[in-house]
Amino acid sequence: MEIHLASPRGFCAGVERAIEIVERALSRFGPPIYVRHEIVHNAHVVWDLERKGAVFVDDLARVPVGSWTVFSAHGVPPSVVEEAESRDLKVIDATCPLVTKVHIEARSLANRGYTILLVGHRDHVEVEGVVGEAEDHVLVIENREEAARVEVTDPSRVAVLTQTTLSVDEARRVTEVLLRRFPDLVLPRTDDICYATQNRQDAVKAKSSAVDLWLVIGDKTSSNSNRLRELGESQGVPAYLCLGADEIDPSWFDGVRSVGVTSGASTPEHSVQAVLARLAELGAVLVEDGSEPVEDMAFSLPEILRGTPR
Repeated sequence: MEIHLASPRGFCAGVERAIEIVERALSRFGPPIYVRHEIVHNAHVVWDLERKGAVFVDDLARVPVGSWTVFSAHGVPPSVVEEAESRDLKVIDATCPLVTKVHIEARSLANRGYTILLVGHRDHVEVEGVVGEAEDHVLVIENREEAARVEVTDPSRVAVLTQTTLSVDEARRVTEVLLRRFPDLVLPRTDDICYATQNRQDAVKAKSSAVDLWLVIGDKTSSNSNRLRELGESQGVPAYLCLGADEIDPSWFDGVRSVGVTSGASTPEHSVQAVLARLAELGAVLVEDGSEPVEDMAFSLPEILRGTPR
């Protein structure tokens, strides 16, 4: 069996920044460092940071007054910022800059009286944060069916924003429905779907003709990992999502001559290498290492942590 390794894959700049923020905060201020929500959606990353002294909470009420607290890469609604201020928490914001851009757009559009159609998943923490910026102005649209039914007060004052980790193709199809219904629809000034999400999806499309099965390494709570699995399956081959090598079922590969391997933007490379080692034990041979292209995007750290060793 041949292995075709997709590139780019794994950590994006926003994930790298968020993890580094927690590690540098631990180094500079010492444990415990409290983190609201999982810093990124990957259990291996969370477990590693917990061992170093990070404490993950979903409710700021669990954070002692005055403690150092990190907001996750997914962003938070203004109500959480206000709660942190009321508890005198020392906050370091690890929100991905690309998510922050969507928050800023939501506030701007709401201030100008637009109804905002936010294409995304209602229960995703990123969407909850954006909705919180302008609750009276935002309607979440999960699919084309909802896009076809949504009603707005003023069809001439409608704008669309998108969760950053969606499937590029599905977001486009939903937006097309909205454009047919609302010809004056205001689109984002730049694409909301993050560059890393799109690049990883493009890599799967490019290699799908050469593989009989897709194996996506990522957490089941990771939106972009789930979208990669769905995209692989949409190319007409089986596609499986697994957190690591211990979740691999050898029966998946019965009759498979070539397997494509990729990983979500919150998946550490050591998880991918462990999967490759497990596939080698099953007789697979790496024929394409996916070493190109290289992403060179980088985001600066909060000023308070610059110069602090990891």
